[in-house]
Amino acid sequence: MMFHSKYVRFKSKIHRFSILKKVLTVLLLLFSHAAFASFILIPMDDVSQTNHLKAYGITYWSLQKGNTAKWLLNYQGGSFLLEDNEATRNECKIRGVTFNVISDTEAAKILEEISSPSQNMEAVTLEKAPKIAVYSPKTSLPWDDAVTLVLTYAEIPFDVIYDEEVLEEKLVLYEWLHLHHEDFTGQYGKFYGSYRTAPWYIEQKKEAEELAKKLGYKKVSEQKLAVSLKIRDFVVGGGFMFAMCSATDSFDIALAAEGVDICETMFDGDPAEIDYQQKIDFNKTFAFKDFTLVRNPVEYEFSSIDMTQKRNITRTSDYFSLQEYSAKWDPIPTMLCQNHTQLIKGFMGQTTSFDRSTVKSSVLVMGENKSNQEARYIHGVKGKGMFTFYGGHDPEDYQHKVGDPKTELSLYPNSPGYRLILNNVLFPAAKKKNQKT
Repeated sequence: MMFHSKYVRFKSKIHRFSILKKVLTVLLLLFSHAAFASFILIPMDDVSQTNHLKAYGITYWSLQKGNTAKWLLNYQGGSFLLEDNEATRNECKIRGVTFNVISDTEAAKILEEISSPSQNMEAVTLEKAPKIAVYSPKTSLPWDDAVTLVLTYAEIPFDVIYDEEVLEEKLVLYEWLHLHHEDFTGQYGKFYGSYRTAPWYIEQKKEAEELAKKLGYKKVSEQKLAVSLKIRDFVVGGGFMFAMCSATDSFDIALAAEGVDICETMFDGDPAEIDYQQKIDFNKTFAFKDFTLVRNPVEYEFSSIDMTQKRNITRTSDYFSLQEYSAKWDPIPTMLCQNHTQLIKGFMGQTTSFDRSTVKSSVLVMGENKSNQEARYIHGVKGKGMFTFYGGHDPEDYQHKVGDPKTELSLYPNSPGYRLILNNVLFPAAKKKNQKT
């Protein structure tokens, strides 16, 4: 019996030791994982990254899953530091995005380098994936929109809204709003001279007039003004607005011409006011001042803001440069200018670029062609919110025309021109304490 009792106690000690060994092994493995594989670094330089555009989509996806991330401004082209997990690794592999798994020690060294006062770098925390709306007609149009194309390619979800949703106060559901290729003045894009007999133009005009009537407005121009004012209020209240091509200057023109009839008979059924130029109020605009409206209804131009017909530059020399800002003191424009090159290929649009003389002094010119005195990429503050205007139609189609096929972004996964759009998409995710103006 004594022998049996000693045997039982010995066996019990062996069992406890076995359990302790297993616990220690698990703890060791957990510590090892935490120490040597804690983060995913997505490089965004011009050598390492195979798909810059989808890298933004990965970061947005990670934020959607409840993870936080860091945007490493001016570090390897504006790299992203994500929480490491198997799902994110797999998503990177599926989407063809280059990534490196690094230890927390390596991550700490990177962040230490970035924090050095001698480095023009900053690590901005990204907290929440912004909810995105694209202001666009629900019917098909004979042109494509660069923002819609790149959001779809990067696999970043968005809602399409139009006048009804805006007037029903649904903008409060979103943090970020893009204005599709649009004419907010009620002149149907000034396409009258070239396309007034085209079936798509006739149908578009008819649909716009029916919608205005349905919403209780006598004219399309009055309805578009009401929409513009709601969008203005969205920004003033703290929203972020991004616009390209004709949605930039036509939006400001609509605000400046509030209460003034600038539309000729073929657009709204009655003549424009004879002296409407003298009644324009530049205090109401977001970005532009001292511009002259184009009165000729058959001229494919809104005002003197646009440089399309004034610029003297060849396609081979058509580039614009991005400004460099202090990442630690000016993180907002630094975020918006992150790229793997400072020189961006130019591209045309109905509104290609902005005459520097018409840009308000309170607005940042983040991208410009200095020799041609044209601003291409501008940013400003309005109330509690912000806006960015980007000239041109499609960064990878130099002169996109009505009816041209859409750009296949799979051919341009590293497009620096499209990266500027995605900087704006991700910007509202930044932790507010990092946003200094």
